[in-house]
Amino acid sequence: MHARMNHPVMVLPEALNVLQSLGNLTKQGLPEKLLELVHLRASQINGCSVCVDMHPKIARKLGETDERLFAVSAWRDAPYFTDAERAALALTEAVTRLADREDPVPDAIWNEAAKHFDERELATLILSIATINVWNRLNATIKMPVGVWKV
Repeated sequence: MHARMNHPVMVLPEALNVLQSLGNLTKQGLPEKLLELVHLRASQINGCSVCVDMHPKIARKLGETDERLFAVSAWRDAPYFTDAERAALALTEAVTRLADREDPVPDAIWNEAAKHFDERELATLILSIATINVWNRLNATIKMPVGVWKV
């Protein structure tokens, strides 16, 4: 398998610097394991094989269990997640699927997230969700093959 083109962030290295800086910024203030669950869920929704392959590997290095990683796509029905993680995953789904409903991020989802995260943490979470969505869209558009990015 080959990508359609060189990755846009390699063609425009300034973009790589910006996205990496944003990614590093969003690692401050929230547990990295939580962010990896969020990244995995958004990547599953977006069908980004590169990120669906990569983020569980990163999460495992952080101590995440296979049991929880395997259940991320069915988090509502799995007993492995805290209320805060569930709120973050619901917010991830809403932000990733903006066009799927009339009210893209319903108050119920927002209010539940706001119960578990303060304003700074919410800002970090939203930026993290937006950032993984950018990576997903770049990778899916050029058909980036799995395994090119090493973790």
